[in-house]
Parts: sequence; C-alpha cells; structure tokens
Amino acid sequence: MSPSPALILASTSRYRRELLERFRTPFQAVSPHVDETPLPGERPADLALRLALAKAEAVASQYPDAVVIGSDQVADVDGEAVGKPGTHERAVAQLTRMSGRQIVFQTAVAVVRRSTGFAQVQLAPVQVRFRPLKPRDIERYLRLEQPYDCAGSAKCETLGISLLEAIVSDDPTALIGLPLIRTAALMRAAGLDPLLAAEGLA
Repeated sequence: MSPSPALILASTSRYRRELLERFRTPFQAVSPHVDETPLPGERPADLALRLALAKAEAVASQYPDAVVIGSDQVADVDGEAVGKPGTHERAVAQLTRMSGRQIVFQTAVAVVRRSTGFAQVQLAPVQVRFRPLKPRDIERYLRLEQPYDCAGSAKCETLGISLLEAIVSDDPTALIGLPLIRTAALMRAAGLDPLLAAEGLA
C-alpha cells in the first residue's frame, strides 16, 4: 500500500485549524499569501469560491504531492460582500446593518492535489438570522469578544450566538469557517480518507 499523501491547510486561521484537528489527521498549516480583494461586480458566493480555490492552488504549487485544503468565507448582505471588519468601528457598522435581518454566510472549501490533477471546490451557504440589536448590545459584545478577524463580526461558536435567532445549514461547521462534511468528501475524492488517516491505515 502506498503511503498516504500529506495533508496541508492553506490557512493560518486558528478557527480553521481547530476545526480540521477534529479529523485527528496530522496536517501542516501554510499561509497561502493570496490577494483577497473582490473583483469588480463579483458576487459574494463567487468571491468565496474563487478565493478558496486560489488559496489551495497557491500552496499546492509548493507541495504538489500533498492534499491541500483552502477555504474562504464571505458574508452576503444584499448581494454585497462583507468580510472581516478589522476595526471596532467597522464591526459596529456591520452588526448595525445586520441587526434584525437574515444574512447568508457563503463558506467555500477547495481541495487540490497537484500531482494527480485533482482540484475541486464546493460552497456551503449558511442562512443566519440576527435578532434586533440595540447599540449597547453591539458595544458590549464587541468589547467582550473582539471578533475583528471574523467575517461579519459574529463568532457563533462563542458569545456571537447570543446575537442570533436562527442558523440554517446542512454543514454545521461551515459558519465557523470550514464545512467539515464537504471537506471530508473532497478529501476522500482526492485520495485521503479522514477515517483511514486517523486510524493510520490510509
């Protein structure tokens, strides 16, 4: 039996790293160094798909024999791409705009294995309904959580869940940043079964 390919996460996001650790498969995290600027008129879903694949391909070019995972998340607000706020002021503006509304978080995952020519990308949209938020709710949440590295400013895995009324998704980890159901399917298609890898039999 040939040895299993190495697994690489094309991301330095601690959220994606923690999610991928659930597969119990050793992996390396490598920064993809991809320009994340949206193209003129680019839809949020298309942006997420393009960047996820670009990240995986950028790292796969350095590690052609590895199975490389890339992912990206974009909040879709009225067809406009909303990314990581970066600052307190931008986070306030994002959450104020999303208060009392339903937003779609477009999360894409790509898997590339350059040596076999495998490259696929899938989208995992998540519908999120925010409850009506008072300015003091937003300020208190941001002071406690400081989610400035999260698309849309909402960390649903911690206090951000208190801002929401409902989450609708067929891939439950997608909102955190890496849809593991789709990731596992793409890994299997690329020749690395997470179950076998975790058992050391891949």
